[in-house]
Amino acid sequence: MTDFTKTRAAFHLPEGVTYLDGNSLGPMPVGAADRVARMMTEEWSQMLITGWNRAGWYRQPRDVGDRIARLIGADAGQVVMGDTLTIKLFQALSAALALRPDRRVILSDGGNFPSDLYVAEGVARATGATLRVVAPEDVAQAIDDELAVLMLTEVDYRTGRRHDMAGLTAMAHAAGALTVWDLAHSAGAVDVDLAGADADFAVGCTYKYLNGGPGAPAFIWVRPELADAAQPILQGWMGHESPFAFDPSYAPARGIERMRVGTPPVIAMAALDAALDVWDGVAMADLRARSIELTEAFIAGVEAACPDLVLHSPRDPAMRGSQVGFCHPQAYAVMQALIANGVIGDFRAPDVLRFGFAPLYNGLDDVARAVDVLARILREGSWDRPEYHRRAEVT
Repeated sequence: MTDFTKTRAAFHLPEGVTYLDGNSLGPMPVGAADRVARMMTEEWSQMLITGWNRAGWYRQPRDVGDRIARLIGADAGQVVMGDTLTIKLFQALSAALALRPDRRVILSDGGNFPSDLYVAEGVARATGATLRVVAPEDVAQAIDDELAVLMLTEVDYRTGRRHDMAGLTAMAHAAGALTVWDLAHSAGAVDVDLAGADADFAVGCTYKYLNGGPGAPAFIWVRPELADAAQPILQGWMGHESPFAFDPSYAPARGIERMRVGTPPVIAMAALDAALDVWDGVAMADLRARSIELTEAFIAGVEAACPDLVLHSPRDPAMRGSQVGFCHPQAYAVMQALIANGVIGDFRAPDVLRFGFAPLYNGLDDVARAVDVLARILREGSWDRPEYHRRAEVT
Protein backbone atom coordinates (compact mmCIF):
# COMPACT_ATOMS: atom_id res chain seq x y z
CA MET A 1 0.00 0.00 0.00
CA THR A 2 1.45 3.36 -1.02
CA ASP A 3 2.15 5.76 1.86
CA PHE A 4 1.00 9.12 0.49
CA THR A 5 1.93 10.84 3.75
CA LYS A 6 5.53 9.93 2.98
CA THR A 7 5.36 11.09 -0.63
CA ARG A 8 3.77 14.40 0.41
CA ALA A 9 6.72 15.07 2.72
CA ALA A 10 9.04 14.72 -0.27
CA PHE A 11 7.97 18.09 -1.75
CA HIS A 12 8.50 21.74 -0.93
CA LEU A 13 4.95 23.05 -0.43
CA PRO A 14 4.85 26.63 0.92
CA GLU A 15 3.05 26.96 4.22
CA GLY A 16 -0.49 28.29 3.88
CA VAL A 17 -0.74 27.38 0.19
CA THR A 18 -3.10 24.79 -1.26
CA TYR A 19 -1.48 23.83 -4.54
CA LEU A 20 -3.86 22.49 -7.20
CA ASP A 21 -1.88 23.38 -10.32
CA GLY A 22 0.51 20.45 -10.54
CA ASN A 23 -1.04 19.70 -13.91
CA SER A 24 0.78 22.81 -15.15
CA LEU A 25 3.95 22.68 -13.04
CA GLY A 26 4.73 20.27 -10.25
CA PRO A 27 6.28 21.55 -7.00
CA MET A 28 9.96 21.17 -6.23
CA PRO A 29 11.01 17.84 -4.72
CA VAL A 30 12.99 18.17 -1.51
CA GLY A 31 15.97 16.32 -2.98
CA ALA A 32 16.20 18.26 -6.26
CA ALA A 33 18.40 21.15 -5.12
CA ASP A 34 21.01 18.88 -3.55
CA ARG A 35 21.02 16.59 -6.59
CA VAL A 36 21.62 19.50 -8.97
CA ALA A 37 24.23 21.03 -6.67
CA ARG A 38 26.04 17.70 -6.45
CA MET A 39 26.01 17.38 -10.23
CA MET A 40 27.55 20.84 -10.58
CA THR A 41 30.10 20.69 -7.75
CA GLU A 42 31.17 17.04 -7.92
CA GLU A 43 30.69 16.32 -11.61
CA TRP A 44 30.78 19.37 -13.88
CA SER A 45 33.33 21.38 -11.86
CA GLN A 46 35.65 18.44 -11.17
CA MET A 47 35.22 16.12 -14.13
CA LEU A 48 34.76 18.68 -16.88
CA ILE A 49 34.22 16.93 -20.22
CA THR A 50 35.11 13.53 -18.76
CA GLY A 51 31.73 13.65 -16.98
CA TRP A 52 30.06 12.34 -20.11
CA ASN A 53 31.59 8.95 -19.34
CA ARG A 54 32.64 9.09 -15.67
CA ALA A 55 29.35 10.55 -14.41
CA GLY A 56 27.19 8.79 -16.97
CA TRP A 57 25.81 11.93 -18.64
CA TYR A 58 25.76 10.23 -22.01
CA ARG A 59 23.63 7.34 -20.68
CA GLN A 60 21.31 9.67 -18.76
CA PRO A 61 18.53 9.84 -21.39
CA ARG A 62 18.14 6.06 -21.27
CA ASP A 63 18.69 5.67 -17.53
CA VAL A 64 16.07 8.28 -16.67
CA GLY A 65 13.82 6.90 -19.40
CA ASP A 66 13.93 3.49 -17.71
CA ARG A 67 12.61 5.08 -14.51
CA ILE A 68 9.68 6.65 -16.35
CA ALA A 69 8.91 3.45 -18.27
CA ARG A 70 7.37 1.77 -15.21
CA LEU A 71 4.98 4.70 -14.73
CA ILE A 72 3.54 4.43 -18.25
CA GLY A 73 3.27 0.69 -18.74
CA ALA A 74 6.50 0.22 -20.70
CA ASP A 75 9.63 -1.85 -20.18
CA ALA A 76 13.22 -0.83 -19.56
CA GLY A 77 15.07 0.11 -22.73
CA GLN A 78 11.95 1.47 -24.45
CA VAL A 79 11.89 5.14 -23.34
CA VAL A 80 14.41 7.87 -24.07
CA MET A 81 14.59 11.45 -22.78
CA GLY A 82 15.56 14.77 -24.28
CA ASP A 83 14.37 17.91 -26.04
CA THR A 84 10.85 19.27 -25.55
CA LEU A 85 7.45 17.64 -25.87
CA THR A 86 6.81 19.52 -29.11
CA ILE A 87 9.98 18.07 -30.64
CA LYS A 88 9.19 14.56 -29.43
CA LEU A 89 5.66 14.81 -30.83
CA PHE A 90 7.08 15.97 -34.16
CA GLN A 91 9.38 12.96 -34.21
CA ALA A 92 6.64 10.50 -33.32
CA LEU A 93 4.05 11.89 -35.74
CA SER A 94 6.45 12.15 -38.68
CA ALA A 95 7.75 8.63 -38.07
CA ALA A 96 4.24 7.19 -37.78
CA LEU A 97 3.14 8.92 -40.97
CA ALA A 98 6.18 7.59 -42.84
CA LEU A 99 5.21 4.05 -41.81
CA ARG A 100 1.90 4.47 -43.66
CA PRO A 101 3.12 5.95 -46.99
CA ASP A 102 -0.06 5.02 -48.86
CA ARG A 103 -2.23 7.08 -46.49
CA ARG A 104 -2.18 10.82 -45.87
CA VAL A 105 -4.76 11.56 -43.13
CA ILE A 106 -3.93 12.54 -39.55
CA LEU A 107 -6.91 12.51 -37.18
CA SER A 108 -7.06 14.47 -33.94
CA ASP A 109 -9.67 16.18 -31.80
CA GLY A 110 -10.57 19.73 -30.84
CA GLY A 111 -9.75 19.08 -27.19
CA ASN A 112 -6.12 18.46 -28.04
CA PHE A 113 -3.53 20.92 -26.76
CA PRO A 114 -3.11 23.61 -29.44
CA SER A 115 0.64 23.03 -29.73
CA ASP A 116 -0.02 19.42 -30.76
CA LEU A 117 -2.34 20.62 -33.49
CA TYR A 118 0.26 23.17 -34.62
CA VAL A 119 2.79 20.34 -34.98
CA ALA A 120 0.29 18.25 -36.92
CA GLU A 121 -0.48 21.19 -39.23
CA GLY A 122 3.22 21.62 -39.95
CA VAL A 123 3.82 17.91 -40.56
CA ALA A 124 0.77 17.73 -42.80
CA ARG A 125 1.92 20.74 -44.82
CA ALA A 126 5.46 19.35 -45.19
CA THR A 127 4.34 15.88 -46.24
CA GLY A 128 1.21 16.58 -48.26
CA ALA A 129 -1.00 15.00 -45.62
CA THR A 130 -4.36 16.26 -44.33
CA LEU A 131 -5.19 17.01 -40.71
CA ARG A 132 -8.77 16.26 -39.68
CA VAL A 133 -9.99 17.61 -36.34
CA VAL A 134 -13.26 16.40 -34.84
CA ALA A 135 -15.00 16.77 -31.49
CA PRO A 136 -13.51 14.49 -28.79
CA GLU A 137 -16.67 12.42 -28.61
CA ASP A 138 -16.65 11.91 -32.39
CA VAL A 139 -13.16 10.41 -32.72
CA ALA A 140 -14.30 6.78 -32.88
CA GLN A 141 -16.79 7.48 -35.69
CA ALA A 142 -14.14 9.38 -37.68
CA ILE A 143 -11.71 6.45 -37.89
CA ASP A 144 -11.81 5.02 -41.42
CA ASP A 145 -9.62 3.26 -43.97
CA GLU A 146 -8.10 6.57 -45.16
CA LEU A 147 -6.51 7.18 -41.78
CA ALA A 148 -2.73 7.01 -41.42
CA VAL A 149 -2.27 8.24 -37.84
CA LEU A 150 -4.58 8.84 -34.91
CA MET A 151 -2.93 11.54 -32.75
CA LEU A 152 -4.57 12.22 -29.39
CA THR A 153 -3.79 13.57 -25.95
CA GLU A 154 -5.08 10.93 -23.56
CA VAL A 155 -6.40 13.45 -21.00
CA ASP A 156 -7.93 16.70 -22.28
CA TYR A 157 -6.05 19.68 -20.85
CA ARG A 158 -9.23 21.74 -20.39
CA THR A 159 -11.88 19.28 -19.28
CA GLY A 160 -9.89 16.35 -17.90
CA ARG A 161 -11.83 14.03 -20.22
CA ARG A 162 -9.91 10.76 -20.66
CA HIS A 163 -9.88 8.91 -23.97
CA ASP A 164 -10.15 5.13 -24.02
CA MET A 165 -6.60 4.44 -25.19
CA ALA A 166 -6.99 0.70 -25.63
CA GLY A 167 -10.36 0.95 -27.39
CA LEU A 168 -9.39 3.71 -29.81
CA THR A 169 -6.02 2.09 -30.55
CA ALA A 170 -7.77 -1.18 -31.41
CA MET A 171 -10.13 0.69 -33.74
CA ALA A 172 -7.23 2.49 -35.43
CA HIS A 173 -5.34 -0.77 -35.91
CA ALA A 174 -8.43 -2.46 -37.35
CA ALA A 175 -8.56 0.37 -39.92
CA GLY A 176 -4.85 -0.08 -40.73
CA ALA A 177 -3.68 3.10 -38.94
CA LEU A 178 -1.13 3.83 -36.21
CA THR A 179 -1.54 5.80 -32.99
CA VAL A 180 0.41 8.59 -31.32
CA TRP A 181 -0.53 9.36 -27.71
CA ASP A 182 0.43 12.50 -25.81
CA LEU A 183 0.70 11.69 -22.09
CA ALA A 184 1.28 15.24 -20.84
CA HIS A 185 -1.72 15.06 -18.49
CA SER A 186 -1.51 11.30 -17.92
CA ALA A 187 2.01 10.37 -16.86
CA GLY A 188 2.16 10.49 -13.08
CA ALA A 189 -1.58 11.17 -12.78
CA VAL A 190 -3.34 8.03 -14.02
CA ASP A 191 -2.58 4.36 -14.58
CA VAL A 192 -1.17 4.44 -18.12
CA ASP A 193 -0.59 1.05 -19.78
CA LEU A 194 1.02 1.57 -23.19
CA ALA A 195 1.89 -2.10 -23.69
CA GLY A 196 -1.52 -3.28 -22.58
CA ALA A 197 -3.22 -0.82 -24.92
CA ASP A 198 -0.99 -1.95 -27.83
CA ALA A 199 -0.17 1.71 -28.56
CA ASP A 200 2.38 2.60 -31.24
CA PHE A 201 4.01 5.87 -30.17
CA ALA A 202 3.76 7.93 -26.99
CA VAL A 203 5.32 11.18 -25.83
CA GLY A 204 5.05 13.25 -22.68
CA CYS A 205 6.50 16.05 -20.61
CA THR A 206 7.97 15.72 -17.12
CA TYR A 207 7.35 19.12 -15.51
CA LYS A 208 3.69 18.46 -14.61
CA TYR A 209 2.79 15.42 -12.51
CA LEU A 210 6.36 14.07 -12.69
CA ASN A 211 7.68 17.24 -11.00
CA GLY A 212 10.89 17.60 -13.01
CA GLY A 213 10.91 21.41 -12.89
CA PRO A 214 10.31 24.20 -15.43
CA GLY A 215 11.39 23.12 -18.90
CA ALA A 216 12.24 19.57 -17.78
CA PRO A 217 13.00 17.26 -20.74
CA ALA A 218 10.33 15.26 -22.53
CA PHE A 219 10.19 11.52 -23.20
CA ILE A 220 9.30 9.34 -26.16
CA TRP A 221 8.29 5.68 -26.38
CA VAL A 222 7.91 3.52 -29.49
CA ARG A 223 6.31 0.09 -29.55
CA PRO A 224 9.27 -2.34 -29.71
CA GLU A 225 8.04 -3.98 -32.91
CA LEU A 226 8.23 -0.58 -34.64
CA ALA A 227 11.35 0.83 -33.00
CA ASP A 228 13.80 -0.33 -35.68
CA ALA A 229 11.52 0.75 -38.53
CA ALA A 230 10.58 4.22 -37.28
CA GLN A 231 12.29 7.01 -39.23
CA PRO A 232 11.55 10.49 -37.88
CA ILE A 233 12.09 13.51 -40.11
CA LEU A 234 14.12 15.26 -37.41
CA GLN A 235 17.47 13.46 -37.21
CA GLY A 236 20.22 14.50 -34.82
CA TRP A 237 23.73 13.37 -34.06
CA MET A 238 22.78 11.67 -30.80
CA GLY A 239 20.38 9.43 -32.73
CA HIS A 240 23.14 8.25 -35.08
CA GLU A 241 24.35 4.66 -34.79
CA SER A 242 27.90 5.99 -34.23
CA PRO A 243 27.57 9.60 -33.06
CA PHE A 244 31.27 10.05 -32.37
CA ALA A 245 32.35 8.73 -35.76
CA PHE A 246 31.06 12.06 -37.13
CA ASP A 247 29.95 10.43 -40.35
CA PRO A 248 28.53 13.07 -42.73
CA SER A 249 25.65 10.73 -43.62
CA TYR A 250 22.95 9.77 -41.16
CA ALA A 251 22.55 6.13 -40.12
CA PRO A 252 19.95 5.61 -37.37
CA ALA A 253 20.80 3.85 -34.13
CA ARG A 254 18.92 0.71 -33.20
CA GLY A 255 15.65 0.89 -31.33
CA ILE A 256 14.61 3.85 -29.22
CA GLU A 257 18.11 5.37 -29.36
CA ARG A 258 17.33 6.71 -32.85
CA MET A 259 14.79 9.04 -31.21
CA ARG A 260 17.57 11.00 -29.55
CA VAL A 261 18.33 14.29 -31.26
CA GLY A 262 20.71 16.78 -29.66
CA THR A 263 22.95 16.94 -26.60
CA PRO A 264 20.91 16.04 -23.49
CA PRO A 265 20.17 18.72 -20.84
CA VAL A 266 22.28 17.19 -18.08
CA ILE A 267 21.52 19.72 -15.32
CA ALA A 268 17.77 19.54 -15.93
CA MET A 269 17.91 15.77 -16.06
CA ALA A 270 19.63 15.67 -12.68
CA ALA A 271 16.65 17.52 -11.18
CA LEU A 272 14.25 15.14 -12.92
CA ASP A 273 16.15 12.12 -11.66
CA ALA A 274 15.75 13.43 -8.12
CA ALA A 275 12.03 13.94 -8.72
CA LEU A 276 11.68 10.34 -9.84
CA ASP A 277 13.08 9.11 -6.51
CA VAL A 278 9.69 9.99 -5.01
CA TRP A 279 8.05 7.37 -7.24
CA ASP A 280 10.01 4.47 -5.79
CA GLY A 281 7.45 2.29 -4.04
CA VAL A 282 4.40 4.04 -5.50
CA ALA A 283 1.87 1.58 -6.94
CA MET A 284 0.06 3.02 -9.94
CA ALA A 285 -3.21 1.35 -8.92
CA ASP A 286 -3.00 3.15 -5.57
CA LEU A 287 -2.23 6.40 -7.36
CA ARG A 288 -5.32 6.06 -9.52
CA ALA A 289 -7.54 5.21 -6.56
CA ARG A 290 -6.23 8.25 -4.68
CA SER A 291 -6.84 10.48 -7.69
CA ILE A 292 -10.46 9.35 -7.95
CA GLU A 293 -10.98 9.85 -4.22
CA LEU A 294 -9.71 13.44 -4.40
CA THR A 295 -11.56 14.49 -7.55
CA GLU A 296 -14.83 12.89 -6.44
CA ALA A 297 -14.63 14.67 -3.08
CA PHE A 298 -13.89 17.99 -4.77
CA ILE A 299 -16.80 17.72 -7.21
CA ALA A 300 -19.20 16.81 -4.41
CA GLY A 301 -17.93 19.64 -2.22
CA VAL A 302 -18.07 22.33 -4.90
CA GLU A 303 -21.52 21.33 -6.10
CA ALA A 304 -22.85 21.45 -2.54
CA ALA A 305 -21.21 24.76 -1.61
CA CYS A 306 -21.13 26.59 -4.97
CA PRO A 307 -24.37 25.70 -6.81
CA ASP A 308 -23.86 28.39 -9.46
CA LEU A 309 -20.75 26.68 -10.85
CA VAL A 310 -21.17 24.21 -13.72
CA LEU A 311 -19.07 21.05 -13.91
CA HIS A 312 -16.90 21.09 -17.05
CA SER A 313 -15.36 17.64 -16.57
CA PRO A 314 -16.87 14.18 -17.03
CA ARG A 315 -18.87 13.09 -14.00
CA ASP A 316 -17.85 9.46 -14.44
CA PRO A 317 -14.36 9.10 -12.86
CA ALA A 318 -13.51 6.35 -15.34
CA MET A 319 -13.70 8.98 -18.09
CA ARG A 320 -11.69 11.58 -16.17
CA GLY A 321 -8.02 12.17 -15.52
CA SER A 322 -6.77 13.81 -12.32
CA GLN A 323 -8.13 17.30 -12.91
CA VAL A 324 -11.52 18.95 -12.54
CA GLY A 325 -12.90 22.02 -14.29
CA PHE A 326 -15.84 24.21 -13.36
CA CYS A 327 -17.29 27.03 -15.45
CA HIS A 328 -18.00 30.57 -14.24
CA PRO A 329 -18.57 33.63 -16.49
CA GLN A 330 -15.81 35.48 -14.60
CA ALA A 331 -13.54 32.50 -14.16
CA TYR A 332 -10.33 34.48 -14.65
CA ALA A 333 -11.12 36.94 -11.85
CA VAL A 334 -12.35 34.17 -9.56
CA MET A 335 -9.12 32.25 -10.04
CA GLN A 336 -7.01 35.35 -9.30
CA ALA A 337 -8.98 35.80 -6.08
CA LEU A 338 -8.37 32.15 -5.19
CA ILE A 339 -4.65 32.52 -5.78
CA ALA A 340 -4.57 35.68 -3.65
CA ASN A 341 -6.18 33.64 -0.87
CA GLY A 342 -3.63 30.82 -1.09
CA VAL A 343 -5.46 28.34 -3.30
CA ILE A 344 -3.52 27.96 -6.54
CA GLY A 345 -5.35 26.51 -9.52
CA ASP A 346 -5.50 27.96 -13.00
CA PHE A 347 -7.77 29.43 -15.65
CA ARG A 348 -8.42 28.20 -19.17
CA ALA A 349 -10.24 30.33 -21.70
CA PRO A 350 -12.95 31.21 -22.00
CA ASP A 351 -14.52 30.46 -18.62
CA VAL A 352 -12.92 27.44 -16.94
CA LEU A 353 -11.59 27.19 -13.39
CA ARG A 354 -9.18 24.26 -13.57
CA PHE A 355 -7.92 22.30 -10.58
CA GLY A 356 -5.30 19.55 -10.81
CA PHE A 357 -5.06 16.92 -8.07
CA ALA A 358 -1.67 15.27 -7.72
CA PRO A 359 -2.03 12.17 -5.52
CA LEU A 360 1.60 12.30 -4.40
CA TYR A 361 1.09 15.48 -2.39
CA ASN A 362 -2.58 16.53 -2.42
CA GLY A 363 -4.93 15.24 0.26
CA LEU A 364 -8.51 15.61 1.42
CA ASP A 365 -7.46 18.59 3.54
CA ASP A 366 -6.53 20.39 0.32
CA VAL A 367 -9.93 19.54 -1.11
CA ALA A 368 -11.74 20.90 1.94
CA ARG A 369 -9.77 24.14 2.03
CA ALA A 370 -10.17 24.77 -1.71
CA VAL A 371 -13.94 24.26 -1.47
CA ASP A 372 -14.22 26.55 1.57
CA VAL A 373 -12.20 29.38 0.02
CA LEU A 374 -13.96 29.13 -3.33
CA ALA A 375 -17.39 29.20 -1.68
CA ARG A 376 -16.46 32.24 0.41
CA ILE A 377 -15.13 34.17 -2.60
CA LEU A 378 -18.29 33.48 -4.59
CA ARG A 379 -20.59 34.20 -1.65
CA GLU A 380 -18.93 37.51 -0.81
CA GLY A 381 -18.31 38.54 -4.42
CA SER A 382 -14.73 39.37 -3.47
CA TRP A 383 -13.51 38.30 -6.90
CA ASP A 384 -14.95 41.51 -8.38
CA ARG A 385 -11.95 43.75 -7.79
CA PRO A 386 -9.97 45.58 -10.50
CA GLU A 387 -6.74 43.78 -9.67
CA TYR A 388 -8.37 40.39 -10.22
CA HIS A 389 -9.60 41.34 -13.70
CA ARG A 390 -6.18 42.57 -14.85
CA ARG A 391 -4.71 39.96 -17.17
CA ALA A 392 -1.15 38.83 -16.54
CA GLU A 393 1.18 37.81 -19.34
CA VAL A 394 1.22 34.23 -18.06
CA THR A 395 -1.94 32.72 -16.55
